[in-house]
Amino acid sequence: MTQGAPSATLRTRSEAEAARLPALLARAQHLAGSVLLGQHGRRRARQGDDFWQYRPVQEGDQRRQIDWRRSARSDAEFVREQEWQIAQTVMMWVDGGASMRFSSDRTLPQKADRAQLIALAAAILLDRGGERVGLSGHALPPRGGAAQIARLAEMLAESPAGAQSDYSAPDARGLPAHAHALFISDFLGDLDGIEVALTGAADRGVRGVVMQVLDPAEEAFPYRGRAIFDSIGGTLAHETLKADDLRDRYLSRLAARKDALRRLCAVTGWQYYCHHTSASAQSALLWLHGALGAGR
Repeated sequence: MTQGAPSATLRTRSEAEAARLPALLARAQHLAGSVLLGQHGRRRARQGDDFWQYRPVQEGDQRRQIDWRRSARSDAEFVREQEWQIAQTVMMWVDGGASMRFSSDRTLPQKADRAQLIALAAAILLDRGGERVGLSGHALPPRGGAAQIARLAEMLAESPAGAQSDYSAPDARGLPAHAHALFISDFLGDLDGIEVALTGAADRGVRGVVMQVLDPAEEAFPYRGRAIFDSIGGTLAHETLKADDLRDRYLSRLAARKDALRRLCAVTGWQYYCHHTSASAQSALLWLHGALGAGR
């Protein structure tokens, strides 16, 4: 391998991701436009201009947002948030783990592509309804407007490019208390990480939606005879001569995982939905549109 190969590979990958951005945004805008704006899509009057909380300045905040009187009492800088800002805030986390790059058929999108599309289309609908949207983990503070949607599209398009770990746990950092959230993943990784994120969010009064995105092959396990199963990240591998013998055990474990997610959502006040990449993205967005509106 030549010395310049790594940088050339990185540049090629970066250019490919940059090329995806306009297409992702255009597809999300088209998808959002296919969903009629109902009650959740109408702009609502602010629920109140009462002071809600001070929070530390985050990356992306503008200097005009800083409350200098509060900041003068400490070594840190703080932003003053009003009640309406919290009530109309939706924070998103979209799994960037390697497992999300799986697709069982060339005619089907990768799970990551479908998750990004649904999240961005939902953000467009929320923005049209007067909501502020952002990414959890302090990645993108909540705001509204076309510039925020463009930045969100950029960050979603680039998020899975270098993912090496097979699975990721939801990042619940930076969720404002009493806001709303959307977590999209295949949720096939460590259940403990998922539980920590949801219970931690619930402790802060955050309610939201867990959307599990699965490829139809992950749901049906159609494999027979000799098969080699490799994880996308390359950390797991299993070879068997009788794949059909694994089917019942696999389906049982998948059902148990879904039940665990449903129970976890029930006890934390969240909602659960399972979407298959063989189904239309519009059906998932319609359900999500209603679910987020019902939580208001």
